[in-house]
Amino acid sequence: MSEEKKEFSLEENFARLEETIEKLETEEISLEEAFQAYSTGMSILKECNEQIDRVEKKVLKLSEQGVLEEL
Repeated sequence: MSEEKKEFSLEENFARLEETIEKLETEEISLEEAFQAYSTGMSILKECNEQIDRVEKKVLKLSEQGVLEEL
């Protein structure tokens, strides 16, 4: 549970998401474990989307006058 409270980078979250997908693709996983992995994956995906949104809001554009402006 402490893993959920730690702030991961976007790259770390993508790696965690990939691990979760691999776990879901194994044949040995029980239904309960699959549900838990799915729930964890959706939580990670939500965090990725929030991180991407924050980055998009910080993206700067260069105006015709050569001034950086936030989008």
